[in-house]
Parts: sequence; structure tokens; C-alpha cells
Amino acid sequence: METCDRILDSAFLPERLKGGVVAIGNFDGVHRGHQAVLECALTEARRRNVPALVLTFEPHPRKIFRPDEAHFVLTPPPMKARLLYALGFAAVVEQPFTREFAGHSAETFVTDILEHNLGITHVVTGFDFHFGKDRQGGPAYLMAAGERHGFGVTLVDAFRDEDAEVISSSRVRALLSTGEPAEAAGLLGYRYTVQNTVIGGQKLGRTLGFPTANMQLSPETTLKEGIYAVRFRRASGALHDGVASFGRRPTVDEDGSPLLETFLFDFSGDLYGETCAVSFFGYLRGEKKFDGLDALVGQMKRDEEEARALLAGVRPLSGLDAKIAF
Repeated sequence: METCDRILDSAFLPERLKGGVVAIGNFDGVHRGHQAVLECALTEARRRNVPALVLTFEPHPRKIFRPDEAHFVLTPPPMKARLLYALGFAAVVEQPFTREFAGHSAETFVTDILEHNLGITHVVTGFDFHFGKDRQGGPAYLMAAGERHGFGVTLVDAFRDEDAEVISSSRVRALLSTGEPAEAAGLLGYRYTVQNTVIGGQKLGRTLGFPTANMQLSPETTLKEGIYAVRFRRASGALHDGVASFGRRPTVDEDGSPLLETFLFDFSGDLYGETCAVSFFGYLRGEKKFDGLDALVGQMKRDEEEARALLAGVRPLSGLDAKIAF
């Protein structure tokens, strides 16, 4: 992917990026609701002719306060940064989220992070943003802090879809977990995309005529296992349509851990070690254990035909989708 994924530390922000407008939030998924906040920040920065920044937190606070609960992260930091830079931000700033940081007062967050580290002139965030020890800092506190410290504040209401339902990361996760990537894309505003380094596999696909580029996804991923029509982007930016299997390969390796295996159409070459991206366009079928390799190959050929048909003539959902999946 061509877009940048550089992530900055709030304590070491270059002077040229200070004095800007900052959008604050975790923004996991960078969905259309998040984009309403982010576009507001970009508009305000253009109006003021200052840099537009995003301040986000890693890891997700849920991992700190509920460490025993698995949490499906839609956009790990590098993917999130790529999306944010693609939207037009000058910098993505990451604040490490620890128990110590969570114990700081709301005023400390304002003075140390917003005022001292970032030197902001304006902040944009969601209407329900809370911060500081015991969530003592809320919208009213932030507005008052802005008056005390001399920065503006814009609070953005919840963003609703065409059915008047609030768009949320949890809704996106639920759709991906039930094999509905097209519906998830409607909430995201772009095709759900993962990226990782291509690793070696058993090379069985190569002997069957379907060589695959393999990626390991996070064990907390609850993407529905099965076969997908996908688009594959190499580190160079080159695009290839393909068909991907995410799961445990029941015909040949029933006890294996879930793996994303992508067969690229009309491609031959070595991808090992490349950091590549896979965008999901449609769910074709669930995993199935076949009676032998011949039956498996026959189904793989049908999957290829169905994926080619689904991907033929697809159009971007948005400008962001065009940058990520096209």
C-alpha cells in the first residue's frame, strides 16, 4: 500500500506539527462514524491553515481493564495509521495506554498531553469522550478546559446509518464474525482490510495448482472462517484479484491454527517476507472437509470462478476505499 503508516510518540512531536487541530479517539475500524469526527477535524485544520493530527491510544483500553477477555481489534496500529494518512492527516500520534496513564487526572491529560506535548489550538472528538482517572473528564470538562487553556473544542454527535442506527465498531465486528464483509463495508465506508508479512506454508497449494500467499492473523480475530473473494495488494502497490481461505484447512490439516491463504489470479512469483494487504469483498462459502484432494481441487476451481465473477466490475465505495482496495 502506498499510504504512510508512520506513528509518532506524543512526547516527541516535531515543532512543525504543533499548534494544530487534533482528533482524539481510539478509532478502531476507522468506520463512517469515526470518519465524521475525522472529517470535522480536517475541515477545521484547513480553515485555520494548521496541521491536522490524530491522537489515539494503544493498546485498546479494554485490553488493560479486561485482560482476560479476547478483543477483536479491527485495525491494528499500522493499518489504522494507513487509513488515517489516506484520509489526509499530517500525523498520527499514539499515546501508550497503561494503568499508570489511566490513573492520571483529567487536568494532567489536558496540560501534559494536549497543551505541552501537542500544543493544540483545537480539539475534535465524539460527544461521549471521557478521559482521566475514573473517567472524570467528560464533554463539559473538556469544553471548560478549552476556555481555561485557550483552545477550541468541537464535539461530534453519533453518526447513524441509513436505517438510523448508530455505526459502531461492535456492529462491524459482529458482521465480520458472521461472514458479511459486504455489509461491514457499508458501515466502514471501505472494504475490510488486513495486512501482515507473507509467511511460508506447507506448499500443498502449489502442488495442487493453487499456490497461496499465507498470513497469520491475530488469534483474537473472529473473522468467520471460510472462503472469500478478495483483492491483494503487494508492498509495491501492485494489485491482484484472488480467492482466500481463512481457517484450519479441514481436508489436509484439521488441527492447524487459523491461517489466511490467498490464491492470486494470474500471478507467479515469490512473496515471502513482503508486507501485503488483503481486502475482503465477499463471502463465498464456509469451510468444508472434502473426500480427497480431487474433490478439493474441483471446489477450488469453482471458488475461483465465483470470485472472478464477484470482483469483475466492482467500484470503490468511497475515496478512502479507492486508496485502500483499488
